[in-house]
Amino acid sequence: MSVLRKAVAWGQLGGLFFRELVLSVKDVVLAVLDPRRPLRPAIVAVPLDVKSEAGITLLANMITLTPGTTSLHVSDDRKTLYVHAMNASETTVADIKAGFEAKVREVLT
Repeated sequence: MSVLRKAVAWGQLGGLFFRELVLSVKDVVLAVLDPRRPLRPAIVAVPLDVKSEAGITLLANMITLTPGTTSLHVSDDRKTLYVHAMNASETTVADIKAGFEAKVREVLT
């Protein structure tokens, strides 16, 4: 991958993180301002396609730095990342894989 393409990929990852950060902050603020708002907290298992320690670490940290989500544990075989989501949906795992994980794989290859 050329230096320019790598720089663009990192920029896209940064943009995606900023977008998710804004959306997550909005969700947390709404939950705080309206405690009756229904939440769907859950611990989800995210199967990992990223294999490197750097990739897993970057992905786990991006998830944890996004308000309302926390990376809890990486399985011993490094195939699954367990994530607590304050407001999970049926697409939470797919969203993580198609968003953060896909971009992390792109920037680290």
